[in-house]
Amino acid sequence: QEQHPVWSSAAVAHLLQGSTCCEMVTEGSYYLYDALDEKVYFKEATILVPPQWNSKDFFKARTESFEKAHIKIDNANSANNTEPYTKQYGECGAEGEYIHFTPEYLLNDTFIQLYGSRGRVFVHEWAHLRWGVYDEYSKEKPFYFSNGRIEATRCSKNIEGQFYEVTAGGSLQPCRIDPQTSLPYDGCTFFPDRNQITNSSIMFLPSLDPVTAFCRENEHNSQAQNMQNKKCSNKATWTVIFEDSVDKDALRSLKPLESPPPPPSFKVVQRAQRVVCLVLDVSGSMEGARILQQQQAATHFLRYIIEDQASVGIVTFSTSASTLRSLTIIDSDITRETLVQLLPKRASGSTNMCLGLSQGFQVLQEDNGDVLGDEIIFLTDGQATDNIDGCAPSAIQSGAIISTLAFSDSAAQALTEMADKTGGTFIYASDELTSNQLMDAFLESVGTRTSDWFNGTVSVDQTVGNKTSFVIIYEIRFPSIYIQSPSGSIYTQTNMSHDGLLKTVTLNIPGTAEPGDWKYSIQTTSNQAFTITVTSQAAHEDVPPIIVKTHMNQQFNDGTKPMTVFAEVSQNYRPVINAEVWATLESETGSVHTLQLLDNGAGADAFQGDGIYSRYFTKLVDGRSSLKVRVKNQDVQTRFAAPKKSGAPYVPGYVVNGVVQLNPPKPPVSEELLEVGNFTRTATGESFKVKLSGTTPPNFPPNRITDLSAEIQEDTVLLSWTAPGEDLDQGTAKSYEIRWSFDLDMLRNSFSNGHVVNTAAVSPHEAGSVEQHSFNLSFPIQNGTTLFFAVQSEDEQNAKSETSNIAQASKILHGPKPPGVSNPGMNLTVLVISLCVVIMVICFIVAVTAWAVRRRNRFV
Repeated sequence: QEQHPVWSSAAVAHLLQGSTCCEMVTEGSYYLYDALDEKVYFKEATILVPPQWNSKDFFKARTESFEKAHIKIDNANSANNTEPYTKQYGECGAEGEYIHFTPEYLLNDTFIQLYGSRGRVFVHEWAHLRWGVYDEYSKEKPFYFSNGRIEATRCSKNIEGQFYEVTAGGSLQPCRIDPQTSLPYDGCTFFPDRNQITNSSIMFLPSLDPVTAFCRENEHNSQAQNMQNKKCSNKATWTVIFEDSVDKDALRSLKPLESPPPPPSFKVVQRAQRVVCLVLDVSGSMEGARILQQQQAATHFLRYIIEDQASVGIVTFSTSASTLRSLTIIDSDITRETLVQLLPKRASGSTNMCLGLSQGFQVLQEDNGDVLGDEIIFLTDGQATDNIDGCAPSAIQSGAIISTLAFSDSAAQALTEMADKTGGTFIYASDELTSNQLMDAFLESVGTRTSDWFNGTVSVDQTVGNKTSFVIIYEIRFPSIYIQSPSGSIYTQTNMSHDGLLKTVTLNIPGTAEPGDWKYSIQTTSNQAFTITVTSQAAHEDVPPIIVKTHMNQQFNDGTKPMTVFAEVSQNYRPVINAEVWATLESETGSVHTLQLLDNGAGADAFQGDGIYSRYFTKLVDGRSSLKVRVKNQDVQTRFAAPKKSGAPYVPGYVVNGVVQLNPPKPPVSEELLEVGNFTRTATGESFKVKLSGTTPPNFPPNRITDLSAEIQEDTVLLSWTAPGEDLDQGTAKSYEIRWSFDLDMLRNSFSNGHVVNTAAVSPHEAGSVEQHSFNLSFPIQNGTTLFFAVQSEDEQNAKSETSNIAQASKILHGPKPPGVSNPGMNLTVLVISLCVVIMVICFIVAVTAWAVRRRNRFV
């Protein structure tokens, strides 16, 4: 199977000159070919370079973009943070978001010694990204008990090595045991032997020369307390790749290649300044509120969203199509207003979308004769009267990016298909003014219907403030508007511009807006709808602002699987944690559901504290729905956190001929939690469509528990986990079933055969709560015993969850002085010495006995 990575880079020039990327992908292709039974390799790679670079050798980018690249080469999120990693936050087997390499990692060969060859590291990261497997080492739990022995967390268990602490001076000393955990203190490190008898596993230590394979079930270390076992139900990485990944069907049917694959080919592309054509529907079905909404949304786009120096054209279509404005460079506010004044205000005729599409392509060709990488943005109700299915295929093959903002729930399916296949977006907005879906915002975007006051607060933080604007849209009558700055200055209608035809009031803040809480109050005496949209740009060119990105895990759902809402809050790859995040999902029937998204590592959320806020969406209804996410921090302990990520591990050293050879220490990374301050952000996600396969809404069971932990205190077992819900991670489950076993695999493969724990006294709490249950077994737990535990939950309709992650706990009792950790070689030495002592004792006993017999015979 051919794999096609797409690269995007903010700093690739030196990498291309030295062919670092090409060498890494080529080496990785052959390594991957060997790892997956000669079935898979990298055929080609596309590298996207920044628009400001000058070269005649670059091809023009089509749909490639930095945001959607598989691999991003960019500066680190903090000083000295050069580790390669993969951003993944889906369930086991789900594709990740992107791989992040820093220029320093790719240019400094010192990192080869620390992490292994770049090609091997690339395959490790590609397995995260493409096949949704996880790391088989663990920074949090590097050691665990197995059969009364301390083992390093690794896969396979056949990986041999030694345990030592590295002192501040760089010398080695035996690991010490923490009496509280009976495991080594944090400074203890596992040093693998450079030479091994096993060839797995790539997800544990790709830097080892003998490691050339992913762990299979026959070698998989299911007891290791790593993320692979926790997230993937103790499955081997090979099993996940071939049974659960996006390529599972192809991989199972592929036969090995008859000969080694060719080296990958490389193509370097570049995206020039943005070129956009607005294709506006002015057919009869747009008359009334829809044409006004279109005008409002297009005005907002032209005034506040499209970048300086971009080129914009405007086309309208109904029975025929015409060009209102050929490509025009956005070079001033005057140019923006000129385009705004051209926007159509009347609608009539039929909806010939193919004519509009063709006219848009003609406009895009004006600058250089082609449309590669250019953008079409449809603003339409999508109710085509011509055969758009006939012209969609050629549009998809054109190389242009096609997006749609749809005003109707009956927009043609071809619009969604074009967006999906060209890298565009499809956003649905209801006719209700308060939905405000068409107004792309950065700080705030909310709406309401009232006959009284409409009040709110928008927090402007230190990272934004330039070109800040407040745009209020009203439905019927011009309201009274008051906006107060953090220092108390009051802005009223006299400070604002009013467009009676657009029913829009705008306040543009000169210079950089004052940081802090801006308060707005809107008063009306008649019952009408309002929306307020607040946009702002970065305050400093060298300080990226805090941003939020949101999406659903599926664009289409038939009700057989749940949907998940994701929102990522970050600043330059740094996670923002402890924020308050709410998602609003509005269906075409008018039903609105709000969900608080959580970053607690339970339910739909993969990792706690990674800045990814998630929640299952269970209220599925037929039709299209829109998604909007609002993030705020007001008097809450929001922080910048060190990123939690999947990635190839730093190797502190190896054992060579029985002697530990230390690697240089990796550069220190600051993990200080920095306060963020008050801020507000809003983001709109792509619309999604539901078509239920049954006549009734689906009933989802409680979500799988993924954070079960166990502890043995004397003869008492203490279990802890995060409560699931009645429906996945919402509501309250009916009951729990807890089972235990001496055998992990038995519990994993046959939960019902485990020993039952009495849970009559356990009453489930609301989803997201911390659950704890302690109990005694019917027998005393012997020292050195390891037990395994798992939980299932059940809802009111007797639907059971999947079995939880399997938690393990050991009872270890030490003498007055806790021992150190013995290395395998040291155990062997003790064994030999002990054997010699035994032989000597036996010899001495035999000698004494013989002497005594001879002496007794002498006196007889």
